[in-house]
Amino acid sequence: MMKKWIALLLAAVLVFSLAACGSSSEKAEKKDSPSSSEQKTDTAETKAPSDNTKTDTPAADTKALVVYFSRTGEQYGVGEIEKGNTAIVAEMIAEQTGASTFEIKPKNDNYPTTYDALTDIAKEEQNENARPAYKGELPELSGYDTIFIGAPVWWGDWPMIMYT
Repeated sequence: MMKKWIALLLAAVLVFSLAACGSSSEKAEKKDSPSSSEQKTDTAETKAPSDNTKTDTPAADTKALVVYFSRTGEQYGVGEIEKGNTAIVAEMIAEQTGASTFEIKPKNDNYPTTYDALTDIAKEEQNENARPAYKGELPELSGYDTIFIGAPVWWGDWPMIMYT
């Protein structure tokens, strides 16, 4: 009998908690949207967004950079791909934020394109704590306010070229 009362009490607490969350969300939505008699005078320059505010474009005075490493070729269970997942996401971020991009590409790209052969080489680099060289020169990072870094995760870690 006692277990039934505890279960009933917990169910009641859950219902009241969910009801409380719902009413505060409605109040927040009403508070954030101006009434028809109010004019919205805030601009991006004068109003700082709250932590949960999503913005589609960065402020005019900020510079962002997306630095990423991505691989193409045979992918386990997917087949042959011409654009890696990380490259696709990097392009999405750059498009949404207006960021510049820098793709990290191996200087001597002798990596195999088949999945099993590539994973063998990647695991070997990880075991040796290798630092493979990359093409080009990374932009001067001090000129950016925000830097996004992206790479695949191999065995719970980044590809070793990311440490270079």
